Amino acid sequence: MKDFLNSRWMFRLLALLLAILLFAYVDSSKVSSTRQQTSTNSGNTSLTATKKETVRVPLQLDVNSQKYFVTGYPEMVRVALSGPAALVTTTSNTQNFKVYASLKGLGTGTHTVKLHVEGLNKDIKETLHPKTIKVNVQPRKSQTFKIESEFNKGNIAEGYVAGRPTTGISSVKATGAANEIARIDKVVAQIIVPQNAKTTINSQAIIEALDKNGKTVNVILTPSTTNASLPITADGKSKKVKLKFKTKNGSLDTDYELTSSTKTVKLIGSESQLENLKELTIEVDVSGITKRTTKTVALNAKDNDVKSISPEQVKVTVKPSSAD
Repeated sequence: MKDFLNSRWMFRLLALLLAILLFAYVDSSKVSSTRQQTSTNSGNTSLTATKKETVRVPLQLDVNSQKYFVTGYPEMVRVALSGPAALVTTTSNTQNFKVYASLKGLGTGTHTVKLHVEGLNKDIKETLHPKTIKVNVQPRKSQTFKIESEFNKGNIAEGYVAGRPTTGISSVKATGAANEIARIDKVVAQIIVPQNAKTTINSQAIIEALDKNGKTVNVILTPSTTNASLPITADGKSKKVKLKFKTKNGSLDTDYELTSSTKTVKLIGSESQLENLKELTIEVDVSGITKRTTKTVALNAKDNDVKSISPEQVKVTVKPSSAD
């Protein structure tokens, strides 16, 4: 046994074991190093990923607004952002930066000015659309105007007339460029009248500044709306009468029962037109009706020699039956 331990084979066996252990150690180190590098590269990828996104932001003007009134500029501009994904996403969501045009030192007239960005992180690059804008700078002016009322008279029902309209305020202040204020011919409250209107209208009316050609002038009106009232009444006397029906174009061997939930109607006309009217008889066309049917029948004012009838149509139920 002692000879074996001191033999050449013993040293060879020990050398082999040491070689195997050394190989295993080197291989495990390589695997660990590879994993660490992969993990590091993955982290770097997430940290250095880039993103592009376009947002719309309001355009601000750096100008003495007490002295000048500016027109012609867009309300919103587009900004293309690019940079680290996390920064671009946060900036897009919060929009914690501004786009502005500096008009300081400019006189009256039309100017082309460059847009600027302020408040963006230094790691984010931006591209503006547009990069420049045209603006019209004019002296600012305010003036008070009386309000007139306007409405479409053609929408008033036949036999009815509109009275004098009234508004909740009598005047407004117009603010804008001096040359635009000079164009104002009148300021009107536009009262919306529905088609075939028969009753007084109480609504919100939009206030507009118009030039002599009836075109809208680009100014700020304070206030821009008002309460408005337009009285609408019958043009002449009114009278309620009973409503009756009779058939036409019926079959000779059929009887027809005519009924309606509308029992009376309101007639409007002159005193002579209404004087002898005690009831209103309307013809109902029953041709082709062989079973219970409901028809909508128009009440024509001209056919009945009055100015108007209210309601203008009624539903009539026709029930046919064979004559004995």
